[in-house]
Amino acid sequence: MKKRFVGVLLSVIALGGLHGADTQAPPAADQPAPDFSLPSAEGGLVNLKDYTGKWVVLYFYPKDFTSGCTLEAHNFERDLTKYQSQNAVILGVSADTVKSHKDFCTKEGLNFKVLADPDLKVITKYGSVMENNGVKMAARNTFLIGPDGKIARVYQHVSPAGHSAQVLEDLAVLTKK
Repeated sequence: MKKRFVGVLLSVIALGGLHGADTQAPPAADQPAPDFSLPSAEGGLVNLKDYTGKWVVLYFYPKDFTSGCTLEAHNFERDLTKYQSQNAVILGVSADTVKSHKDFCTKEGLNFKVLADPDLKVITKYGSVMENNGVKMAARNTFLIGPDGKIARVYQHVSPAGHSAQVLEDLAVLTKK
């Protein structure tokens, strides 16, 4: 009986490992933030290292022009001057194209950088890939990165409505340290 249980347990562990083989765990707080270079809606490449010395709110979202993603973007835009006053920038990332991002930013009046990752390379580095109806896209996760390039906070599966306010609260606490 005990031998059979161990065999079943090992099978479950092996299958679990295969199931998650194409996913990556998100980087944890106090780890260096994975560097990246992605095209922005305004054109040109944006590199994380360009923001050394600033706080970076790196937020991943599923899709341009959807209700939750639009709400989240509007809330970050609403609070943009508060972030700027705390030496912070907002960078949004999804698997949508540069053209889609440009149209989204124009239609919604967004004044922060929105980055395209259609190959899911950076989304994967940050452990933020999800699948919806057979399509892989970014999960709604956010990483607050400190001026030293280390991750200060990780927010997974966030609710778009109050998320910007929560990040601002945490940023206020962290900048007082």
